[in-house]
Amino acid sequence: MLTIGLTGNIGAGKSSVAELLVSHGAHLIDADKVAREVVEPGAPAYQPLIDRFGAAILDAEGRIDRPRLAAVVFADPTDLADLNAIVHPAIGVAMIEGKDAHRGTGDIVVMDIPLLKEFHNEMLSLDGVIVVDVSPEVRLERLTTQRGMSEEDVRARMAAQPTREERLEGADFVIDNSGDADHLAAEVDRVWAELLRLPHRDPTPAEAPPSG
Repeated sequence: MLTIGLTGNIGAGKSSVAELLVSHGAHLIDADKVAREVVEPGAPAYQPLIDRFGAAILDAEGRIDRPRLAAVVFADPTDLADLNAIVHPAIGVAMIEGKDAHRGTGDIVVMDIPLLKEFHNEMLSLDGVIVVDVSPEVRLERLTTQRGMSEEDVRARMAAQPTREERLEGADFVIDNSGDADHLAAEVDRVWAELLRLPHRDPTPAEAPPSG
């Protein structure tokens, strides 16, 4: 098994790269998808969130209303810290379990993590990190023209993320997505070939992240 982190700033095209890697045979574990799953009714973070923030965060069907919850927690640093203390460990456990399902195989498991940090490397025993790289200017143009976002909103979101240089510092592999679809496909082909040459291993099972 080979475990690879995939990351990139907003507008870089990380989702497109993830799809291409899957088409090559990678097994994708998407942190955003896992984050939605762990707050579903019966999932690990569901009841703890209700216990902490009350039934007002539920919608008419009894599910957690994510925008309503966000409006509550982002107004108060303490509430946000409590949210993270409940949700992040649940996400970590789910991602570790998803990865460990491939233990003992020759699979390449790609962990799609938008805000990948050093603790993810350690927690998930990553064998390498792919960074999807595009200049801020190109990302701004794509997000305003293709997604219809305002320039002000894009710049605010970009300012809240690591800089391009900070992202690249943590990269073992860089995929340049500044060109067209054919260029991106060729970049993914190149990195996939490099991944196939890496030694596959089964690391010691990762420990679940602390609950608080």
